[in-house]
Amino acid sequence: MLLERTDVLVVGAGPTGLAVAVTLARHGVTATVVDRLAEPPVTSRAAVVHAGTLEVLDRIGVAAPLAARGLHSARFSVRDRDRVLVTVPFDRLPSRYPYALLISQTETEAVLTDQLGALGGRVLRPYEMTGLDLDGDGAVARFDGGRAVRARWVVGADGMHSRVRELAGIGFGGPADPGESFLLADVHVDSALPRDQVSLFLSRRGPLVWAPLPDGTVRLVATVDDAPRDPQAHHFQALLDERGPARRPDRVTGMAWASRFRIHHRIASTYRSGPVLLAGDSAHVHSPAGGQGMNLGLRDAVALGDALAAGPQALDGYAADRRPRAEEVLGFAAGLTRLAAAPPAVRPLRNLLLRAVSTLPPVRHRIAVRLAGFEPARPDS
Repeated sequence: MLLERTDVLVVGAGPTGLAVAVTLARHGVTATVVDRLAEPPVTSRAAVVHAGTLEVLDRIGVAAPLAARGLHSARFSVRDRDRVLVTVPFDRLPSRYPYALLISQTETEAVLTDQLGALGGRVLRPYEMTGLDLDGDGAVARFDGGRAVRARWVVGADGMHSRVRELAGIGFGGPADPGESFLLADVHVDSALPRDQVSLFLSRRGPLVWAPLPDGTVRLVATVDDAPRDPQAHHFQALLDERGPARRPDRVTGMAWASRFRIHHRIASTYRSGPVLLAGDSAHVHSPAGGQGMNLGLRDAVALGDALAAGPQALDGYAADRRPRAEEVLGFAAGLTRLAAAPPAVRPLRNLLLRAVSTLPPVRHRIAVRLAGFEPARPDS
C-alpha cells in the first residue's frame, strides 16, 4: 500500500535504489521504495562487483552474502586473440575482498532485497511516476491511477531514462550521437579459456568481454556496428570467431538469454535539485568497459544514504563529491573503449605498450586499484 507521506521516496528498485534504502534502514530511517515493474527483471547487464565496492557494501551488511554467491576472479587479462598482452592481478589489492566478484545483477538485487526485508523494508510494485511537484516542504510525487505521495526527499534511482530526472528538469548532457551499440548474452561455451578470470579481447572491430559466471555460463559483451533486434547464438559465435581465441576457438553450445542495448556517455548537470537527488544510471551512463557502471551506482547509493541520514547539510556535499567521481569513471571507461578499438595502424604499438606494462608490477597494481573502484578522498570533499 502506497503511503500518502514519507520522509524519503526512492524511485527505482534496481541495485542503486535498493542500496540507498538498505543504507537508510541501517541508520534507522525508513524509506518508501517504488518500482514501475510488477516483478524484478530476470535478466541484467551488470555481472561484476569490484573490491572497492564490496568494501563499501560491507558497511551495510551485504558484502558477505554477495561474496558467498559469486565467483571470485583473481585476475583480469587483456588479449589480442591468443596473445595475452597484460594480466592485471587483484589478489594483492588492499582489501578483505581481493578479487572481482562475478555475479549477475539479478543475484545482487536479490541479496539487497533480502537485506532490506530483514531490516523491515520492502519494494512496492508496480507504481509508475507520472508527475512531480516541488515546493518548500519537499515534493509531491504522482503515480498512475491518481495516487500521490508527499516526500521530504525524492531519490531518482530509476535508470538511464529516469522519469525523476526528467520531471525535475535536470539536464542529462552528452554528445549528440547515436551512442555505442552492444550485444550481450549469457552462453554455454566449450572453451579452453581459464574459468577464474575475465578476459577482454581487443579487436579492430571493437572489444569483446568474456566473463565466467557462477552458474557455468559465460557473459559475453561486445560492441557491434548494428545490433540485431533478436540476437541468436550464431551472432555470438561469429563474435567469438572474429575476436576470440584462434588456435582453440570457443564453441557456443547453448544460450540462456541475449539482449542488445545502446549506450551514450552522459552525466547529469547536477545530482541535486532541491528535494530531488540522483544516483546510479539516473545520474551517469557510459560504456560497460571495465565493469564500472553498477559499481559506481552502488557507491553513489551508500554515500547518498549516509548523507540523507546525516541531514540536509550533507546533501550538497554528496552532489559535489559524486559528480566528479562519475566524470573520472566516464573518462576511464571511454579510454578503455578507445584502447580496444584502436585502428589497425596503431594496434602493434598498442600491443607493444601493453606488453611493456605487463613487465611492470607497480603499474599493473595501479591498474588493478583503478579497476577495483577504490575511491581516495577528494581534496575538496
